Amino acid sequence: MKFEAHRKETIVLNPMKDMARRSIPSEIRKDPLTGRTARICHFMKLRWEKPDFGAMVSGTEQTCPFCPEKVMQITPCFPEEILPQGRLTAGDMVLFPNIAPYDSLGAVATMGAQHYIPMLEFTAERISGAFRLARAFFQRIEEIDHPESVYHIINWNYMPPAGSSLIHAHLQVFASSSAPNLMREELEAARRYRQRKGTNYWDDLVAHEISEGQRFLGSIGRINWFTSYAPMGVAGDVLAVADKASSTLELSDEDLDDIADGLTRVMAAYDKMGIFSFNMNFFTGAKGDDFTRFHLLFSPRTFFNQSLGTPDIGALRNLFNETLCMAFPEEINSLLKPDFER
Repeated sequence: MKFEAHRKETIVLNPMKDMARRSIPSEIRKDPLTGRTARICHFMKLRWEKPDFGAMVSGTEQTCPFCPEKVMQITPCFPEEILPQGRLTAGDMVLFPNIAPYDSLGAVATMGAQHYIPMLEFTAERISGAFRLARAFFQRIEEIDHPESVYHIINWNYMPPAGSSLIHAHLQVFASSSAPNLMREELEAARRYRQRKGTNYWDDLVAHEISEGQRFLGSIGRINWFTSYAPMGVAGDVLAVADKASSTLELSDEDLDDIADGLTRVMAAYDKMGIFSFNMNFFTGAKGDDFTRFHLLFSPRTFFNQSLGTPDIGALRNLFNETLCMAFPEEINSLLKPDFER
């Protein structure tokens, strides 16, 4: 397993200081599994100002389809052959078909009746409850042997900077026989790694991160947390890898509780930086894919220029799929670690 980094240097002359030379470092890192490159550059203090949430949220509940007075009246239902009761519920959470589906089996799971939940007010119990509701949907389509019941995926886009079109907290839940691009690339690379090395890449990665220590955050149950070596996000990413579980359906109730616990710690740490939005995805193998391990990726979302509302994805990421991080993941780790030691 190689952790490759190509270090670079830019020299500029400062006209405000008699053309004094200034050296600006950058680094191109390769993801150890896929070879995907990420640029570590544009170094800056990881600190943002939070917006006026009252102004952002005000009035959005009036037309929100996920609020309790509307959700059971206007959201669609699954046909009987998919889900006899049409929707799934768990307490104040509701799962129903996505009217803008990513695939033929797409659902939305609301995370409760409360319209706006600030990032620090998510409890581990609420998050794990939503995951259990999604898993119940996955178990149902597995029971009926649906052909799309191969990869069972949960996406979480929290708040508008992360691509959420609604303030009301919800999960994107879908099953597909077609793995999304990065997940497919990881699965293919992990299979090749197993054939070449005779071991599981993700097990080897966890062992390396624990022993090396610079990016390791901690283990909660059998879920291992660390900052990503080649991050996708401008403020780094957090990766959580499950021991001895290759797919979403192999996760136990305890695993879901431990994942939710870890997520609340990550959210608390990023909140201290002024970040209030994130993406989270499940990465899963299919049944029997013992060459991989279930993992999730948490990626905070923010702005290049907060006053202008400039999004953190530009041409480099959008068209080249080349990611950019504004600080070294090892430094980001030091900002996150206190919340894993509490």
